Amino acid sequence: MRGALARPRSVGAIAPSSPALARAIAAQIDPILPGKVLELGPGTGVVTQAILAMGVEPERLVMIEYDPHFAQALAQRFARAQVITGDAFDLAKTLGPGSSAPFAAIVSGLPLLNQPPERRKALMENALDRLLPGAPLIQFSYGLKPPVLGTLKAPVQLGAFVWRNLPPARVWVYRRV
Repeated sequence: MRGALARPRSVGAIAPSSPALARAIAAQIDPILPGKVLELGPGTGVVTQAILAMGVEPERLVMIEYDPHFAQALAQRFARAQVITGDAFDLAKTLGPGSSAPFAAIVSGLPLLNQPPERRKALMENALDRLLPGAPLIQFSYGLKPPVLGTLKAPVQLGAFVWRNLPPARVWVYRRV
C-alpha cells in the first residue's frame, strides 16, 4: 500500500497477488527446461514462492525489483536467488554485461497497463529477445486485453483467468515462433 501511494505508476495493485494467481502464473513455466528464470517486478514475492514450489531451484531464479525496500526483503527471504535492484524497462543496464544467456522463462508482474503502449512494446520485445526458443514470457494484468497486442513477433494466448484475485486477473503468455 505504501508503494502504491508513493509511486502509483510503478505499483499495479494495492494488494499482493493471490496464491491462486501466483500458481496460475507459475504453471506456465516448465521447471525442467534448463536455464535461469527471470522475474520482473516480484514485489512481495508471492509469485516467486509459487515458482519455487513448481520446482524451479532458487539458484536459477533472477529477480529485478525497482523498489529497494522490496528488493531487500526479497534478498532476505530468498537468499539463494539473485535479487537485482534496478529498472526492468532497461534490461541491458540492469542485468549488466555478460547476461547474454537466454532465459528458460520470464515472468512479469510489472504494471504494464500504467505505461504508454510504446514503452510496453519495447519492454516485451526486449524480454522476448532474451528467451530460449519457445520459452514463455508470462505477463499478468487486470485488463480485458493483453497489455501488448499484435505488434510483437510473438503470438499471445490467454494462459489463465483468475477470479480468486483482487481484482480478477488474466495471465497472458507470449512465445516467439
